[in-house]
Amino acid sequence: MDLKLKGLRAIVTGGTKGIGRAIAQTLIDEGAQLAFCARNASEVAAVAAEFSSTGATVLGCAVDVGDEAALAAFVAQASTAMGGIDIVVANVSALAVGNDEAGWKSGFDVDMMGTVRLVNAAMPSLEKSQHASIITISSVSAREIDFAAGPYGAFKAAVIHYTQGLAFHLAGKKIRANTVSPGNTYFAGGIWDQIEQGNPALFKEALALNPTGRMASPQEVANAVVFLASPAASFITGTNLLVDGALTRGVQL
Repeated sequence: MDLKLKGLRAIVTGGTKGIGRAIAQTLIDEGAQLAFCARNASEVAAVAAEFSSTGATVLGCAVDVGDEAALAAFVAQASTAMGGIDIVVANVSALAVGNDEAGWKSGFDVDMMGTVRLVNAAMPSLEKSQHASIITISSVSAREIDFAAGPYGAFKAAVIHYTQGLAFHLAGKKIRANTVSPGNTYFAGGIWDQIEQGNPALFKEALALNPTGRMASPQEVANAVVFLASPAASFITGTNLLVDGALTRGVQL
């Protein structure tokens, strides 16, 4: 299937590792222009060089999405460099599972407001696009009470509500908004790799919950994200797509 992404202009936050990197790479592979950010400047530079080596048009910036001014400056720079923005992927999470005030604050600043501010900053460009698409990354923890109950699950649920509200209110402007909710996703250096090393009992328990007997790969999640972001999904808006290998058991009506 031709996703019709060639030449479209995309922003991805958290683009150097895991799901975010797989999304960024897949967008490039499909012919999109890319601007991405992450907090670590050296990692951003290395990934940008790798992406650019294929001939792709890539802008990488070191940005903390919890910093409103820095995030807005990145979006403005990306829009100028690419001549506009068609696709926004809000991927960054603070991964705050602790139930202390610091966890709640970081979850709000990064997961919630990082998403809202990204969309707000990109909106003037999206309103000019013929293929405007917003994708937010939530989690199965937004649907079910699990070990990540607390700030992580609460703000991931709020992100879904926020995105579906965007879909309704922006439909008349031909701007689509969808959420992808991954299940447990394993990659080297990621949270489940760390849990496997540091808390093997929890890892074994989590693995046993999935009837497929495994966790997702970042690429499997990225495939869903890039499809929803693309013009091939032109009549899909306001949905929350689970990519979880039947991990969740609630019926989504």
